[in-house]
Amino acid sequence: MGFRSLQACVEALRRESAVGPAARRQLVTIDHPVDPHLEIAEVQRRLFRAAGPAVLFTKPRGSDFPILCNLYGTQPRIERIFADTLDRVKRLVELKIDPTAALRTPWRYWRSPIDALSMLPKRVRTGPVLFRSIPLSRLPQVVSWPGDGGPFITLPAVYSEDPTAAGTKHSNLGMYRVQLAGNDYEPDRETGLHYQLHRGIGVHHAKALARGEPLKVAIFVGGSPALAVSAVMPLPEGLPELTFAGVLAGHRIPMISRQGGPSIYADADFVIEGSVAPAAVKPEGPFGDHLGYYARRHDFPVLRVSHVWHRAGAIWPITVVGRPPQEDTLFGWLVHELTGPVIPTVLPGVSSVHAVDASGVHPLLLAVGSERYLPWKSSDRPAELLTQSAAILGQGQLSLAKYLFIVAGGDAPGLDAHDVAPFLSHLLARVDWTRDCHFHTETTIDTLDYSGSGFNAGSKLVVAARGPARRALPWELPALMPLPDGFRNPRVCLPGVVAIEGPRVEPRPRLDTPTDAAVWQTATTAPWSADIGRFCGTVDSGHPIRDWPLVVIVDDADFAAASLANFLWLTFTRSNPAADVHGIDAFTQQKHWGCRGPLVIDARLKPHHAPPVEEDPAVTAAVDALCTRGGPLGDLGL
Repeated sequence: MGFRSLQACVEALRRESAVGPAARRQLVTIDHPVDPHLEIAEVQRRLFRAAGPAVLFTKPRGSDFPILCNLYGTQPRIERIFADTLDRVKRLVELKIDPTAALRTPWRYWRSPIDALSMLPKRVRTGPVLFRSIPLSRLPQVVSWPGDGGPFITLPAVYSEDPTAAGTKHSNLGMYRVQLAGNDYEPDRETGLHYQLHRGIGVHHAKALARGEPLKVAIFVGGSPALAVSAVMPLPEGLPELTFAGVLAGHRIPMISRQGGPSIYADADFVIEGSVAPAAVKPEGPFGDHLGYYARRHDFPVLRVSHVWHRAGAIWPITVVGRPPQEDTLFGWLVHELTGPVIPTVLPGVSSVHAVDASGVHPLLLAVGSERYLPWKSSDRPAELLTQSAAILGQGQLSLAKYLFIVAGGDAPGLDAHDVAPFLSHLLARVDWTRDCHFHTETTIDTLDYSGSGFNAGSKLVVAARGPARRALPWELPALMPLPDGFRNPRVCLPGVVAIEGPRVEPRPRLDTPTDAAVWQTATTAPWSADIGRFCGTVDSGHPIRDWPLVVIVDDADFAAASLANFLWLTFTRSNPAADVHGIDAFTQQKHWGCRGPLVIDARLKPHHAPPVEEDPAVTAAVDALCTRGGPLGDLGL
């Protein structure tokens, strides 16, 4: 029933991989030394793209511990890992939605009371993780991208308890970035602890600051695979992630009580114990993050380390984030599988919400809502959709979205927000740009998003569309499309969407040039907007561009049009709605902005943006050599 340890999971996958065809292997062991500095991360990225097996590097160069990557890299492997418990979790979700279901079909839910008991953490006096104490520097020093500021833990479960009500009942478990070394951190004594807005640990940290005391923190690495999944689950505030982990793991999570600090997970492979002193901050980063760019150095809390523990036979699990899709994409898939049915109960009238992974998750939300206001009155003006959009943007991490596109499900029964291309076509055929754009300015956005007007500062755009189609979406460009000087190479990205290359914005973002107040001020004044104003001002009433409801100005139109993923990534990670959304024949009336012609989004790289992550050519060549036929990684098919 579930896996109580990472070792048990690895051994099960190893046994199953020893039989059957090589193409169905779930885990491969590599005994050849591979470097944790960049090489293992590049192998991980290739494994994920190839839907390859999990790989256990038994002799990583310079490390005392084996390193495991790509454990969550395919849907079938995730389903295998949680084969005993996924259905049980789904049944508990069903009962959450409709408690009377147990009365109608008791045979389906007979186990649910037992499963509910497994939600409760179990207090124990000791556990395998206390096998040995080691210095912080003995942990594997995995570096994912050439510009990273040091080694990071990429699959941590960071645990804290409410300073005013200690214990697992008032705990938080989250996957927050942990920098092990580099920058100004004191070797073997300090780590960086990066958490974003609206994270549960922030509530605990604020309470500790109010009391003038340090926040006690424990970082778990390894253990049951359920811990990592639980750390990323968007659970309601007040419901401890440890309770969810118990159901997904199939057993009560054993927690060791510690004098003067939070409990620690007995079955973890590694635990780092420490405390965050009031006002203790140091520069953390850079780090290649899930938007596909480097998060720059910024001040974040510092964890003062008191102990580092590991169990016998400990394994160090890692992942790599970067431009999506990466392995964390599968975490998003699993979250949707488990929580998708709950959405209508939390957001009445909303049937689906999709944080689009290809756009970096937070930059773009798609939603299918409903229009039930004034059912006796025929109208295509969004009404309830606007109420629902406000509710969506009030939900935890969904509040970090920059763009929210919402449509009425009644206009196309069966439309799902996860079907991105059909959704966008549906919206673009119906949207009225004079009416349907609703901006939120001077607000918060994702910490990792540098397209805004300051750190955590930017804007949002809600586009709500309903009613019958008002236009046919063009598929092909006309033979002649005159463009103003500096604009060239129009390319079709989607029906109704054309990308056009604009003048190059200088200077280009550099990792060694931090985004500071002066650079943000440049972003606020946006001198490059004059380019877009010139573009919009030259489109007369008969211009063929007016047939295209959405125009995106980019640096490389061929790249933007090469795939849906490229279009989504460029458009929504490189634009701040209030500064970068323009329109042909734009107007402002009673503080409402709209345009009578196409919407124009400026998605060029700008000086205040962070540079995109790129692999080191020398490391790529070294991994190529390892993966050649007959090479130590040749059997992986990479």
